[in-house]
Amino acid sequence: MKIVSVKRLRLERHVAQLRKCRRCSRMHSTPVSGGAVVSDVMIIGQAPGPREPVLQRPFAHTAGKTLFRWFEEFCGMNEAAFRSKIYFAAVCRCFPGKNSSGTDRVPAPDEIRNCSSWMDDEVRILRPRLIVPVGRLAIMQFIDRVDVVGEADSFPYRLESVVGRKFRGERAGHHFDVIPLPHPSGASPWHKISPGKQLLESALKLIAHHPAIKSLAWRTQRFRR
Repeated sequence: MKIVSVKRLRLERHVAQLRKCRRCSRMHSTPVSGGAVVSDVMIIGQAPGPREPVLQRPFAHTAGKTLFRWFEEFCGMNEAAFRSKIYFAAVCRCFPGKNSSGTDRVPAPDEIRNCSSWMDDEVRILRPRLIVPVGRLAIMQFIDRVDVVGEADSFPYRLESVVGRKFRGERAGHHFDVIPLPHPSGASPWHKISPGKQLLESALKLIAHHPAIKSLAWRTQRFRR
């Protein structure tokens, strides 16, 4: 049996189990998954919003439209191609609900710990060459890992110090490249103004020129012909 077939079988079983997970009683939805896509690239989000559980796919609303526009502009792959070629995961797979101010609640440390084993298993199965964490909470899981206290302002370093750079990461006994992106949500203007706008462009160029992405883009273009 080919390695890809073995990976796909393991990943399909994994996703089936993931979708049954009910570890966190405070979550407001069941897990959201992008499906068992065997890939050398993983996109790691923070947690689904209220629309994703309904539509049953990650990055399904406004932030997703921005994210896929970035990828199409710099990597030459539209949303459908990206979803079919790249594995989507998240720090937490269920919608955490709203906080008292009406914004999406940041997952608590115990919820992050509960969900971390799913990501560990995905790294073991896929052995990715590139991981792209999107947003502060996702970046914290891969760069200079620290205790997460559950608040966005606990981020231990500024986005300016990590976006636009490539790092070498390790998780679940596997090493890979890490290229962080800011969250595409309209809640923060960071990626629209200097220096965030320029750093975002640098990060997207790093992603577009990464061998794992170039291989996917080449196969997509070849298929279209």
